[in-house]
Amino acid sequence: MRIEVSRQLLDRQLVDVQGRLVGKVDDVEFAIDTEGRPYLLTLLTGPGALALRVGGRLGRMMALAAERFVTDRPMAPLRIPYPLVARIDSAVWLRVRAEELPTAPVEQWLRRRLIDRIPGAGRASG
Repeated sequence: MRIEVSRQLLDRQLVDVQGRLVGKVDDVEFAIDTEGRPYLLTLLTGPGALALRVGGRLGRMMALAAERFVTDRPMAPLRIPYPLVARIDSAVWLRVRAEELPTAPVEQWLRRRLIDRIPGAGRASG
């Protein structure tokens, strides 16, 4: 399958197998196979990936703002292996549930510092 990355992937919603929004495709990573041909390795999502894609002063400001929420710097983007993609249309549909993906660093910080402090948050169904 041939993909035009900038038109068919970047800025598309990531949707898990149950139809829940996971994020947006902010960037991609390529690798080179044994015959020297590039192939799509992972989709990158999160403020860290978007900041690198934007670049320049604005990208640095975005990265610094996002890094205020994490302890590990620089903030790594969430990497979704391309084989987990089921189909691409107006969104990028994944073969897995959101819970099976690694948790984004910003989400971990928000859960630890904010959500877990809300009374009854541990009992919420979601």
